[in-house]
Amino acid sequence: MVIKVLGTGCAKCHQLEENARKAVAELGIDASIEKVENIKDIMKYGVMKTPALVVDEKVKVMGRVPAPDEIKKYL
Repeated sequence: MVIKVLGTGCAKCHQLEENARKAVAELGIDASIEKVENIKDIMKYGVMKTPALVVDEKVKVMGRVPAPDEIKKYL
């Protein structure tokens, strides 16, 4: 499973990455977490508001920071 955090490096982007790592750890699953900070790469996903969470190339959340428990539902 590949999880991507889309964002330019703002505080909310860092919080989303932290929450995603926590959700993965709590579930004990094998997943890689990547940060996508290049605006052109972010636009390829059709994301207009960051941060955004992408799981296996599907946008699950954009424009807000979901809690770890919500992220678990998408994994």
